Amino acid sequence: MLQERMFEGLELHGRKEQSVCACKILKILDNGDTTLYKVGWVDKARKVTDTSIVKAGELIRKKPPFSRNVLKAFIRESTSKSAPWVVHENLAKKHGISTELLEELKDRFIVQNGKVHKKAGRNNVMDVKDNKINKKRKEIENENLEGMGTIKKKLKKEEEKPEEKPVKYPIDDLLVQPAADDPVFTDRPTLSMDFHVPMDCVGDLLMVWDFCSSFSRLLHLWPFSLEDFENALCHKDSDLMLLVELHSAIFRLLIKDESDYFMAVQSKRRKSKITLANWAEYLCDFLEMEGRAELSSHVATIKRGHYGLLDINVKLEILRELVLEALTTDAIREKLDDCIEQQQALAATRREQLRKKKKEQHLKKEETDNKQMDRGHVLENGKENSHNSVSQQGTEKVISSKKNHISENGEIANKPRMDDGGGAERLKHLSATKDAMKGQRRGKDKDKEAWEKKPGEYKEQHLEREIEKLSIRTSSLGKDRNYNRYWFFRHEGRLFVESSDHKQWGYYSTKEELDALMGSLNPKGERERALQRQLEKYYLRISTALQKRSKDVAQKILLEEAVLRRSTRVRAQPRDSPAMAFLRYVNKWKEN
Repeated sequence: MLQERMFEGLELHGRKEQSVCACKILKILDNGDTTLYKVGWVDKARKVTDTSIVKAGELIRKKPPFSRNVLKAFIRESTSKSAPWVVHENLAKKHGISTELLEELKDRFIVQNGKVHKKAGRNNVMDVKDNKINKKRKEIENENLEGMGTIKKKLKKEEEKPEEKPVKYPIDDLLVQPAADDPVFTDRPTLSMDFHVPMDCVGDLLMVWDFCSSFSRLLHLWPFSLEDFENALCHKDSDLMLLVELHSAIFRLLIKDESDYFMAVQSKRRKSKITLANWAEYLCDFLEMEGRAELSSHVATIKRGHYGLLDINVKLEILRELVLEALTTDAIREKLDDCIEQQQALAATRREQLRKKKKEQHLKKEETDNKQMDRGHVLENGKENSHNSVSQQGTEKVISSKKNHISENGEIANKPRMDDGGGAERLKHLSATKDAMKGQRRGKDKDKEAWEKKPGEYKEQHLEREIEKLSIRTSSLGKDRNYNRYWFFRHEGRLFVESSDHKQWGYYSTKEELDALMGSLNPKGERERALQRQLEKYYLRISTALQKRSKDVAQKILLEEAVLRRSTRVRAQPRDSPAMAFLRYVNKWKEN
């Protein structure tokens, strides 16, 4: 019976989906007639991976569970806590066990209401005293033993404690802890979030604008700023030239590709030329195509000439669908393939130049090492002949002191002929002229050497610029500790930040904010280390773009103030304001 008893925490095996798996009893569910068990299925590491409700027949013991702990649990559950132990009445009746005290215990104990009590008496008082003394003695012994055991356990833990290995950085950013050797990190600057469009539309806004900027030549669409595009979407004018030209450029691309949209337009027998008067009809044809049920609900509004009254998120959703359709055209794919091939060719050229440069550096290093070795041999040979050379030098000095000393310019230095007082001046002038000529020659030689060195550096920088120009696809710079993604677009002087859940956007617009951001990144983390390297690599380009935009913004503010002052004297037109530049947009690359 002891071996058959189940208890909470017992580890055994059970049948699960026609197989036998290790499990652990989490809870015993007693329904009266039947007993069910809530078990947790465990893996090799003894961790619970799943739970189930099973019957006793589905549990299997592969090893006898008898142990000291099992025995203690069985006694606790089956008997009263009094001494001596008395089996519970229900178990006694079930298994036919007598609950009467033995004859030798009846003098000291009495059973009342199913509980055992000691009888009062002198002997019992003495027993109590003896028990107290024995208990006290055992407590003292146990304290001593526990004290020794604690010391031994501490020593054992210190011995078993593994040596802390130094952390090898970089590691996952969330595991990085502050350390004493950390530099002083700057506070991360606050993001600007003053977009004109709703926050959930910023991602689509940037995607559509980046597509138009990257393929502007192919679309025959004159580039426009992100700010102008944002203001145009927020404007209520239905025939705004910037948006009309943007839609028309993509329509023309789809028609040239002879895609499904081309067939839809052909079926409606539209005019071949898209104009300001009929562009909305082409837009309705696109929205009425199969698979755009949600967008087709806005066709009636557009046909009435109220495109400008559509919500901003609807306008951007339409543009996003147009961009996704345009990316499937042959013209865009050929452009991408051509750019990739050119990039690969330039990258191969750059690798070849780097290989040659390394080879030249290696040869120069070998030449320098050989010269140093030769110089060492000369010095060693010179030491052997030092005694003879000293005596010879002394003789030469005596001879030279008796002869006239001749200067570098060929004149006799000890007795110069001076027929008149200007001889010394002419000599000085001649010497100065020769020195100047030598200086000019040295300067020319240095310029020539510098000029010979520059072409390699110029070529390398030129290749880098050309490869970057061919990079049509915009990739993020990296992520920070909290998985926020950082974006920099070539034609926009701001550094954008996208939250990890893609729901929030912000940006940095000044060089000071860029410097503060870089100073706040911890290179011990994998993500922030990679982001910091990318920011350092493109620091000059990003900081230059930020500074240029800051100057442009300051200039716009001055112009707006000038327009405002002029409006107090003469009624100024709204289009004169720099903030309304999108109203003056003209597509200079439009196809005839």
